[in-house]
Amino acid sequence: MGAVATFRPRKRVDPARLVTLLAHRAEAIPKLRQRVRSGWPLLGGAQWEEDPGFDAAGHIRVHRLSDLYGPDPLAEFASHWIAEPLDVEGPLWNLQLVTGLPGDEFAILLKFHHALTDGTGAVEVGFGLLDDATVPAQRGNGSPLPRPRSPIDALLETATSAIGQAATSAGIARDVLRAARPYPISPTATVNSTSRRVGFVRMDLAEVRHIRRTHGGTNNDVVLAVLAGALRDWMINRGQRADARPLRALIPVSLRGRDTERSSGNVLSGYLCDLPVELDDPIERLKAVRRAMERNKQAGPSRGAGALPLLANRLPGSVHRLATRMAGKAAPLLFDTVVTNVPLPGLPLSLDGARLREVYPFVPLAPHQAVGIAVSTYRNTLHVGLQANGDAVPDVGSLSDAVTKSLSALYQRCG
Repeated sequence: MGAVATFRPRKRVDPARLVTLLAHRAEAIPKLRQRVRSGWPLLGGAQWEEDPGFDAAGHIRVHRLSDLYGPDPLAEFASHWIAEPLDVEGPLWNLQLVTGLPGDEFAILLKFHHALTDGTGAVEVGFGLLDDATVPAQRGNGSPLPRPRSPIDALLETATSAIGQAATSAGIARDVLRAARPYPISPTATVNSTSRRVGFVRMDLAEVRHIRRTHGGTNNDVVLAVLAGALRDWMINRGQRADARPLRALIPVSLRGRDTERSSGNVLSGYLCDLPVELDDPIERLKAVRRAMERNKQAGPSRGAGALPLLANRLPGSVHRLATRMAGKAAPLLFDTVVTNVPLPGLPLSLDGARLREVYPFVPLAPHQAVGIAVSTYRNTLHVGLQANGDAVPDVGSLSDAVTKSLSALYQRCG
C-alpha cells in the first residue's frame, strides 16, 4: 500500500536537502527501523526486530520527470514504482522524491508492506516525515481507577475473555462461510499480475456534503454511491453486464482506540457492503448503500463476515502461514474490490516549508481482483487513489473519468 503526496514549495526545490531531511526524520521513527526475522514455521513464523544496519537514506530515491506532455506523467511513474516489490530482507518501506512537476512542485511517493502497519498507522508514520504539526488527539471521557483484583478475579477475567474471544471468532468464521459466493464468478475477477496502473481523482467535498444534506446518509455513503455508479459505467464501457448482481466491497474499519491490547501494526476489522451497480438511478444507488451500511453499523465492526481481519489476527503463527494462501485465493468469493477511507486531519501540513496540496492513498490489490480504491479527505477535497491490475485494466483513466461523471450525475439530482 502507499500514497502519493504533492507539495507546492515557496522556493526552488533542493533534492539533496530534502533527502537529508527525510532520512533524518525517518531514522527517528521506530517502525521504519524494523525488519522481519523469520523463525521456524511450526513454532510461530516470524517476528519484528530492529535492523542493525539501518540506513534511512538507502530507502529514499530521487527521480525527475522529463516528459510532461503525457496524459499524467506522475501517475505513469507511480504505476511502475508501486509495482516494484519491496526488499523483504530489510525494513518494508520505500520513499521516492519526484521533482519536475508543473509549477516547480514536487511529490513524495511512500509505500509500505501491509504487514508493517495498516492505513491509519501509515498516516501516523507519514506525519513523522512532515514539518512539526500539532495533530489533535482523540480523548476519551475518562474512567475511574480500577479496583484492586485478587489473583482469582484476574484468572476468571482472563478465562472469560478467552471464551468470549473464541465464541466471537467462531461466529465470524461461520459468517464468512455463509457470505461466500461460489457462483457466478465476479465480472471483475482477473488473472493475477505484477503489473500495476494507478489513477488520481479529485472530488469537491462541498458537493459531497450537499448531496448528503439533500438525500441523507453520511459523506462515506455518498462516496460509496459515487463509486458504485463509476464502476457500473466502467463495466458497461468494457462490454460487461452490470445488472447481473451487485459488486461487493470490503471496507476496512480501524479499531485503533477500541483495542486496548494492540497499539501498533494492523488493528483492523471490516464491513462487507454491496455496491448496487445493477441500479441505473443514482438516488436509488445511494439509498441502497445507506441501507447496507446501516445494517453493518448495527452489527458492529467485530461481527459478521467483514470482520475477517480480526479472525486472521487471532490465528496462531503456524496456522496463519498455512491459512494465508488459502484465504488469498478465496478472497474473490467474499468480495470484488476493497474501498478504504484513510482519515487525515484538516490542519495545513508542509514539508520543509512546502505546502501539502494533495494526498492520494493506494490500497493493495487482493488476489484475482482488478481494482482497489482508497479515499482520503484533506482540507476541502476528497482524493481518490485507484490501483488496478495493469494487465486487466491498461487504461485506468476510463475509471477515473467515470468517478467524476458519477459524482456529477448525483449532484445534479439535488435540485
